[in-house]
Amino acid sequence: MYLIGKIGGWPLQRTLWQYIENGALVFYSLSTSDQLRMRALMEQYSDRPMDMADASLVAAAEAMNEKRIFTIDNDFHIYRRNGTEAFEVVP
Repeated sequence: MYLIGKIGGWPLQRTLWQYIENGALVFYSLSTSDQLRMRALMEQYSDRPMDMADASLVAAAEAMNEKRIFTIDNDFHIYRRNGTEAFEVVP
């Protein structure tokens, strides 16, 4: 929301909330096992390094069996779902 606010102010943030209200975007609560997975991922990618935000996206995507990830992180393409499959990065 911060970056969207910087780019388009409240009107663009309102649009994002509409996506959430319509179910196009969902919040995901990380479980204890997701947190353990995040730590393992950060250790696996420690030569990059992977930050917590990236690790949480990968762990959530794996738990939800999602392949498509929305991120503006330009190096997210290096991460692999379940260690093997590339993500479809949007935009």
